[in-house]
Amino acid sequence: MDTPHTIAVLGLGRMGHAIATRLVALHWDVIGWTRSGRTSGTVRTTGNPHEAVARADVVLLALFDGPACQHVLDEVRGSLRTGVTVLNTSTVGPNEAAELARRIGPSYVHAPVFGSVTAAAAGTLRFLAAGDPQAIDRVGPVLETLGTVCRVDDAAGAAALKLIANHSLAGAVLALREALRQADALGLPRARVLDVLERGQLGGLVARKRPFLTDPPAAVTAEFTISALVKDMALLADASPTPLRSAAGLVDARTDPGADFAVAATVPAVADAVLEPLRAYVRGHATGDPVHFRTAFLAGARIEGVRDGAFLSWTLDEYGALFPGRPAVDEPTRSRRIDSIEVHGTVGTATMTLRHGPDTFTDVFLLVRVDGGWRIANKVHHRHP
Repeated sequence: MDTPHTIAVLGLGRMGHAIATRLVALHWDVIGWTRSGRTSGTVRTTGNPHEAVARADVVLLALFDGPACQHVLDEVRGSLRTGVTVLNTSTVGPNEAAELARRIGPSYVHAPVFGSVTAAAAGTLRFLAAGDPQAIDRVGPVLETLGTVCRVDDAAGAAALKLIANHSLAGAVLALREALRQADALGLPRARVLDVLERGQLGGLVARKRPFLTDPPAAVTAEFTISALVKDMALLADASPTPLRSAAGLVDARTDPGADFAVAATVPAVADAVLEPLRAYVRGHATGDPVHFRTAFLAGARIEGVRDGAFLSWTLDEYGALFPGRPAVDEPTRSRRIDSIEVHGTVGTATMTLRHGPDTFTDVFLLVRVDGGWRIANKVHHRHP
């Protein structure tokens, strides 16, 4: 078996960057490219995808979804070398995987990956590899550098199995969310609850994701986002005739799609409509555009709090005037999280933590259902010293 010499990694998001970094650390010749133009301090990159694949023996895809894979392969197909193997580690739908295999032919290996960024660094990822046996053999040394391989009959089957695995993960997250909700209702300390859960059936998930489940959560970087897991559940829902309860539950949790998926376990389980004004409020902060606050609040709402020892009370227009119409310079580092929410018929209360640079705020909302939808009637906030 010939060992590949040069690997082009197309897609340098969390997993793509971790995979490329692992390969570089073990002295593979790697060149990376990403649609965002992101560069890396550890991986040689280029802004031109044709340049990335021109000398590659293996083109490794680590992209978000099927349309991204199709677009990128259509873009670079004319620049692929004769004999190159396309190794796709992305999570896509079964029909998308089958179509990619048909279009690329016997040089295509579909190998969706299981594992975290940490597992990539340790070389303990797991791959479901489907394709021509000779093509799998050619990329075998690459996959074995990154982890272990389980061969599957065809690309569609590999894609479907990955979605089923992520469905079980979504179910575990929702089970954990319900356990935490019940524990909070009983007044149990979060640390003690996590100690006990770590000893049970959810132990592996709790142990791996404990920093995201603490109260307040630790400042750690997401390894697998809520938006990615929701995307995978949507793919499974499209492919399967059976309704997915986990998909609906995770959609309810999408207050911060870029957060690690474990954060979904800490988001209260309520009807999607109740969360909508809170999402609009988050969008207002994220974009700096006060139009989102007019969607979130009732027209006569008050926004109140204590600042520098003085009580402040703004109308909605006065509050909106505080925002410049553009995101804060440090927006990528900011985060918001719904901590609790309770609904009693046509009214509800919610609390949210906002971490904005050096400042942390706790917001408390009074929610009301009017005209068939939910709006924020009032908000008070506390700025932590």
